[in-house]
Amino acid sequence: MRWSERQRTMLQAMGLRLFGAATASALPGVPAVSPRPAARAGGPAAAAPAARGATVAAPTGTDVATLDWTALRAAVAACRACALCESRQQTVFGVGHAHAHWMVVGEAPGEQEDRQGEPFVGPAGQLLDNMLRSIGLTRSDAPPERQVFIANTLKCRPPRNRNPDPAETAQCAPFLERQIALIAPRIILAMGRFAAQALLASDAPLGKLRGRVHQYRGVPVVVTYHPAYLLRTPADKARAWEDLCLAASVVQGGATA
Repeated sequence: MRWSERQRTMLQAMGLRLFGAATASALPGVPAVSPRPAARAGGPAAAAPAARGATVAAPTGTDVATLDWTALRAAVAACRACALCESRQQTVFGVGHAHAHWMVVGEAPGEQEDRQGEPFVGPAGQLLDNMLRSIGLTRSDAPPERQVFIANTLKCRPPRNRNPDPAETAQCAPFLERQIALIAPRIILAMGRFAAQALLASDAPLGKLRGRVHQYRGVPVVVTYHPAYLLRTPADKARAWEDLCLAASVVQGGATA
């Protein structure tokens, strides 16, 4: 069985060239989805720009573990637990369906994310959307099995887009932990070294973490490259496609840790 015309189009959008009679057996029944609309409606937990200027301290990790979506969003917007609050334009809470089967976890907001209050925008976000569409997923309005939830390990942009500091990641960890608990996803796709290391409490390089299924508090985790890295290193897009196939097989019951 050959790739469908839709799958071929999506793979080409990721920058992958197809050769020979590659089969589509790894992704049976993947539905077609329409391109993302300009305005993203999102699910019950779709992102809204967070307010600036809050002066209260963040709740403790114990407190965060009791918050519902509304209170969690407010806590993120009000957080002043580390110095990143001084340079941010706004917090970047996340976007997607509150009960999505798939959760995508990135690293830290960049300049455009800080400005718009949404994760993965700009060229990296466009590539991520193409990657998601290639396996029948979207960040826009869709049922929970097709709409992802996207969040970052950090909710504020580090100055000059520097790498996340371990102390900052630890300070933000309760927010991400609570998001994962509320969503209860069937799979987490960890994009980039810092996201993977934070979720897996590992200092192993990304290349050592790819290609197998990990666990985060009972939730399967598949590690892959960050879209920004793929824009700089397009030769690794084929490996990213392998990671997407592995994650899809987990959701479909075809792979285990």
